[in-house]
Amino acid sequence: MRPHGASPPAPAVKEPLWRDLVGDVLRRERLAQERTLKDVADEARISMPYLSEVERGRKEASSEVLAAAAHALGLSLGDLLSRTQGELTRVTSRYTGGGSRRAAGSPSSHDGLCLVA
Repeated sequence: MRPHGASPPAPAVKEPLWRDLVGDVLRRERLAQERTLKDVADEARISMPYLSEVERGRKEASSEVLAAAAHALGLSLGDLLSRTQGELTRVTSRYTGGGSRRAAGSPSSHDGLCLVA
């Protein structure tokens, strides 16, 4: 029980999942090109319902599926992953106040893009 008048603890911050960010990037690019799910799915040779699930972050797509979707949008897999990493950096800076958790001047073992499958 907390003392009278004390504010409740701040809710735990939940960082975004990679699949959510990848889906956001794919959807934004598709909409920017004014293309339909069907059009992109057909060109990528993946099912429209599956592409929809990927865009909504409900499916963890394989690198082959991501590459096919990216290529259907005129992107390389590297372009897609780079944009997603940029989105991750942008979104997570909100949670860390724009700063870094490591001490100033200390080298980071996490500079650059790192993916684990």
